[in-house]
Amino acid sequence: MGRKFKFFKEAVKNYKTSGTVVPSSKYLANRMTTTINFEKADVIVELGSGNGAITKNILQKIQPHTTLICFEINDAFYNELKKINHPQLIVLKESAEKIDELLKKLGFNDASYIISSLPLTIIPKKISNTILQKSYTTLNKNGLFIQYQYSLSYYKKLKDVFGKNITLSFETLNFPPAFVYKCAKK
Repeated sequence: MGRKFKFFKEAVKNYKTSGTVVPSSKYLANRMTTTINFEKADVIVELGSGNGAITKNILQKIQPHTTLICFEINDAFYNELKKINHPQLIVLKESAEKIDELLKKLGFNDASYIISSLPLTIIPKKISNTILQKSYTTLNKNGLFIQYQYSLSYYKKLKDVFGKNITLSFETLNFPPAFVYKCAKK
């Protein structure tokens, strides 16, 4: 069975946690990672890694001193991610709500970047609020939270957490096209 069909089948079965039915395009993956300073990034966290479309993009650019930590709660996607053999990759079958405590447990104080593919608009409000607040506190002082969504409906919520430090772009070469929020911790 092809990878895209497997993704589609799993995503439809678990739409409430995947939020999409197709994997991210290479164009969206590039847009999500274009502002990462890979030379200076010590810890990159990816939330909702899915089948690894963005993960693999990051791993192609990662520097020897950087660790990539992926959070994925879906069993099938987690198992796909575990097949990626890379010494700097840590894959956790954990909720993004535990980002702060799990990073500390792994020996890290903070993250340089957090890349999120989480479907925030369909995650219960209390959980998404916790994820955003903990992501903010987990970022180092100049850290960047990068999130894509298929609408602008979450802009106000991100603004509540990150203030005016948000830039917005749009990737048309993805299905569906996606808004990319880059939220700086200042």
